Amino acid sequence: MVFSSYEEEHDKHVASVLQRLRDNSLFAKALKCVFHASSVEYLGYDVSSDGLKMDSSKVQQILNWPQPQNIKALQYFLGFANFYCCFVKNYSKKITALTSLLKKDSPFICNEEALSQFQLLKEAFTTAPILSHFNPSLPTIVDTDASDYALGAVLSQACWDEFLSEFHFTITYCPGRLATLPDALSSWEDVYPERGVDFISKIPQNFHQIIKQDGIQESRFFSIKVEIFSDLVDNIQKELLLFKDRLVIPRNEELQLNILQKRHDSPLAGHPGQEKTLKLIKRHFYWAGINQFIKEYLSSCHQCSSNKNIHHKKFRLMKPLEIPCSPWNSLSMDFITQLPLSNNFDSILLAVDRFSKMAIFIPTYGTITSLDLAQVFISHVFSKHGLPVSIISDRGSLFVSSFWTQLYEQLKISRDLSTDFHPETDEQTERVNQILEQYLWMYKNYNQDDRYTWLPLAEFAYNNV
Repeated sequence: MVFSSYEEEHDKHVASVLQRLRDNSLFAKALKCVFHASSVEYLGYDVSSDGLKMDSSKVQQILNWPQPQNIKALQYFLGFANFYCCFVKNYSKKITALTSLLKKDSPFICNEEALSQFQLLKEAFTTAPILSHFNPSLPTIVDTDASDYALGAVLSQACWDEFLSEFHFTITYCPGRLATLPDALSSWEDVYPERGVDFISKIPQNFHQIIKQDGIQESRFFSIKVEIFSDLVDNIQKELLLFKDRLVIPRNEELQLNILQKRHDSPLAGHPGQEKTLKLIKRHFYWAGINQFIKEYLSSCHQCSSNKNIHHKKFRLMKPLEIPCSPWNSLSMDFITQLPLSNNFDSILLAVDRFSKMAIFIPTYGTITSLDLAQVFISHVFSKHGLPVSIISDRGSLFVSSFWTQLYEQLKISRDLSTDFHPETDEQTERVNQILEQYLWMYKNYNQDDRYTWLPLAEFAYNNV
C-alpha cells in the first residue's frame, strides 16, 4: 500500500515503487491494483485519510453471526471479535459473561446475561466509531488497564496442501491468537450445520434406542446431586446425554464393542494402534473405563498380532549357563502342581543336579509355605548332597519370598531366576518335568491316585538311564 499527503507526491511515490519492482523483476497484477483511491480495504480495515473503520463486509458477518451453541462456537466468535476490540470501549468488561462460559470443566449454559452481552456486542460493532490517525501535534494520553476478564484464545486452521501446492510461497509461523480474524471466519460453525449430535444417526437404530433408554437413566448419574451433575455433563439434547460434546455410552458391552469395531476393524480405520483408536472414539463418544476396554480389545486382536511388525528393540541372544565344576555344586528346582491327590500330596518338587543331571523327586502339596519348603530341601537334598553354591528356579512366589532370600544370604548361596516369559532359561528342569509326567501317565491307575507310590521308581528309572 502506497500512501501520500498530496496527489503530486503520490504519483512520485507510486512511480518509485513500480520502478523498484521492475528492477527486481517483480510485477504487480493490474486487476488487483487500485490507483488514486481515497480509501482502501486493507487487512480487515477500511483505511482512509479520516482513520480506520471496520471492513463493511466483516460488519455484515457479525450481524449474521448465530448464537453460539457450544464452547468452540463461542471461541470462534470471540476470536473474531477480539480482532476488532479496539472499536468497542470497555470491551473486556462487555464480554465477562461470555468468557465465563469458557472455563475448563464448566457446563456450557448460555444464560440470559450471556445472550444479552452477545447481542449488545454485535450492536456495538455495527455502531463502531472511526479511529483517527495519530496526530503528534495533539496532547498524548496513555491509558493503562489491568482487567481480570482478559481473554487469550489459541485457534488452529488446517492447510489445503493439495490446492496450495501449485503456488510458490513462503510459510511464516504466526501464533493462532494473532490470526483470529481469518480463522474465525473459516471455522464458522454455521458452515457445518450437521455437526454436534448428528453423527448419532449413523449408529444402528437399535443402539440408538439403547442409548436413549440407558444413557440418562443410568443409576450412577442420578445418584449424584443436581449441582454436581450439572458440572459433569454439558447438555442433554434429543434425550441423549453429552459430556464435553461427546455422547455418553451406557454400560452396554455390545454397544461399546460395536463402536470400537467400527473405529478399529473397519477398512476406513485400518486397525490403528491403541492411542489412535482411542482418539477416534473420543471424538464422539465417552464411557467409563474406555481406556482399559480398548486396551484389552486391541491386545486380543488377531489381525494386529498376525500382521503388524514388532517395533520393540531386539532381544539379546540367550546364552547357555556355565557348566558347574562338580556334582551338586549347582542345581535347578521346579514344581509340578495341581495333580490329583495321592496320599494327601498334590504336587511334586524336582531338584536336578546341573552337572550329573541326577534328579530327586519329592512329593509335596500346593499350599506348602516357604518355611516348609526349606525343611523339605534340607531333608531331601542338603542331608544327602551338601550345600550347593547356586540354585536356579523360576519366579514363583515361594522361590522369591523374603524367607528364601534370607536363607540364601545366610547360607551364601547364589540365586539365579529364570527370565520372565522364557521358561527355556531353565530348560533342563522343564525337560525333566516332561519325562516325569510321561512316566507317571504310563503307570498310574485309572483314578490317578497312586502317583506317590510310583515316584521312587520314576526317580530310579530316570537316574539309571
